[in-house]
Amino acid sequence: MKVLVIYDSVFGNTEKVARAIADGLGKKATVELKRPAEVTVDGLAGYDLLVVGSPTRGFRPTEGLAALLNQLPPGALKGRRMAAFDTRIRAETIKQAPLRFLVNTGGYAAKKIAERLKKAGAEIVAPPEGFFVEDTEGPLEPAELERAAAWGERLAT
Repeated sequence: MKVLVIYDSVFGNTEKVARAIADGLGKKATVELKRPAEVTVDGLAGYDLLVVGSPTRGFRPTEGLAALLNQLPPGALKGRRMAAFDTRIRAETIKQAPLRFLVNTGGYAAKKIAERLKKAGAEIVAPPEGFFVEDTEGPLEPAELERAAAWGERLAT
């Protein structure tokens, strides 16, 4: 199986998660990691599974990843298997009630990534997954990299 992990990262946490996912996938597949700027819509051909992730920025993926996703015409990913992930802060750890309310209603990037992939015809093979950071710039919560590797290994089956 040939897999492409596309990720964007601002503070390095999402990159660490993407690499851990790739390590898990690599036990059963050939894996490439690329940033959105390194990918074209035509370049998505030839992969059995695409895994796409971003930090959550303003309840959605980064501008770079969103730009790539917005280039996908309807049906461009028909028959392709895909999964989406993000890095995020746990809503329940946000002290300010108005901000916590916004996060609970605005959501996280992975769901929006999955929705965009589905509109392009992809078969979503796992629910959107979130990996937790302790604060805006990180670090990742303990054991998140192990959880990411295990998630990647499950995606490969």
